[in-house]
Amino acid sequence: MSAAIEETFSGTGRQSVTLPLAGIWRNGLLAAGTWLLASALTYGLPDVITWGATGPFAAVTLVGALIFLALSVTVHRLGSTGRTLVHYGPWFIVLGLWLAAWEVLTAKLGWLPKPFFSPPEGLLHVYMTDWDRLLICIAYTGRLWGLGFFSGIFVGFAGGVALGWSKRFAYWGMPLLKLIGPVPASAWIPCTFFIFPSTFHASIFLVALASGIPVAILTAAGVSQVNRSFYDVARTLGADNRFLIFKVAIPAALPNVFVGIFMGLYYSFAVLVVAEMLGAKFGLGWYLQFNTAYSAYANVYAALIIMALICAGLVRLLFVARDRLLGWQKGIL
Repeated sequence: MSAAIEETFSGTGRQSVTLPLAGIWRNGLLAAGTWLLASALTYGLPDVITWGATGPFAAVTLVGALIFLALSVTVHRLGSTGRTLVHYGPWFIVLGLWLAAWEVLTAKLGWLPKPFFSPPEGLLHVYMTDWDRLLICIAYTGRLWGLGFFSGIFVGFAGGVALGWSKRFAYWGMPLLKLIGPVPASAWIPCTFFIFPSTFHASIFLVALASGIPVAILTAAGVSQVNRSFYDVARTLGADNRFLIFKVAIPAALPNVFVGIFMGLYYSFAVLVVAEMLGAKFGLGWYLQFNTAYSAYANVYAALIIMALICAGLVRLLFVARDRLLGWQKGIL
């Protein structure tokens, strides 16, 4: 089941796409048409409420339409990049239609009213006017998330190896892990205020806890499920326990470890918003909370999109790292 989930997120399960040697990429033309439609509706229809970036958004969608128009006759020359673009061609079409419908329902007709809904031009206005604060918040969030996530997966990995290798350690540690694991990280906020010297350290602990628990559980499961014949062969060749742990158990458990890291990554981003409520002065979580209090939902949606893109980029980097580290297992698993 985990392999199917990984294929879904990594895109390795998709069918291969063959590029035409020449001719027109039809989906590229259709995507150009839908993006041109979004640009025309944005510029041609009057806004019910002024959002401040009507012209720039119409220009952006027009540029997107021109790019797809150019790609429709050149995509066959782009190799692997072209195959990726062809694969996602229907998505580009739907995205243009979505932008057009989103713009009409919000800015043009007002059926989805302000302030609860924002048109795409409203989000662009936020990026144009509040980009400096957003960059500061991204930097603060990156520092908090990096310290919490990497410390969490390090401790979780070490604890998971110990739990999977040592029966004595598992006897005492596994019940505690099963007791702590189901508890949401936010439930530990009262304890963190008492234990840690500052709210920043408490926030790091919450992120580390959210990311470390799944890594520990899946690492322990991976180590404990290693085929015993591997150990027997290694012992026959004179291997000691240190060699068995670092050269046999850990490499064999790495697929489980990466599944735990993926889960920890998503959990850590879910906890970020809560963690940055603990007295933080900047950060994307703080930015969401601050603008929600003032009903500035366009800013909230803009920050959510940034968080989603950052998380998706990190997931992609993890898949690249996994493929490099586990390249020797291709054809085995």
